[in-house]
Amino acid sequence: MSYFAAAAVRGPKGWAAAELDLSAAADVEEVADLLRDVDPDAEVSLLFVESDDAYLVIMRLDQGEDLRIFGSDSVFAEESRLGALLLGEVEAPALEIAGTDELAVEPDEEVPAAEPDVDPVGDADLLADLGVSAHRLLTLCGREGMLPADVTAEVCQTLGCGDEVEELRES
Repeated sequence: MSYFAAAAVRGPKGWAAAELDLSAAADVEEVADLLRDVDPDAEVSLLFVESDDAYLVIMRLDQGEDLRIFGSDSVFAEESRLGALLLGEVEAPALEIAGTDELAVEPDEEVPAAEPDVDPVGDADLLADLGVSAHRLLTLCGREGMLPADVTAEVCQTLGCGDEVEELRES
């Protein structure tokens, strides 16, 4: 299973990003510790985990505390060790995926249909105070043809850490 794990942390000097190796993590708390270690003084720490061009998990810590998790599809927890590690304890279902009306779509542009087989889980509202509403996140994850990397890129651009995360992807 191939994955990309990018931590984006916001401190007093702005956003910074680092790639994380999750292979030795035994549980979600160890993943949270890895995220905390990127910048122990960060105001906001986010982890974007993309797996096999099919699944996205977003984790959030505020000032190193209160872990919040969102997963683009509950199936990820059933299909892999990494998915079970990240989403195994997530109980709260995310809201249903709605239409794409919140996405910026030109009048003549065709709107892709929502992917009918995705079952997002967790806290879809974890980025709302940073400018990405639950509705928008769910819509992006459910949009047909959107890869996890596309969702990460769009979310990170909105948050202001797009360049930092993209540099990690290209290195």
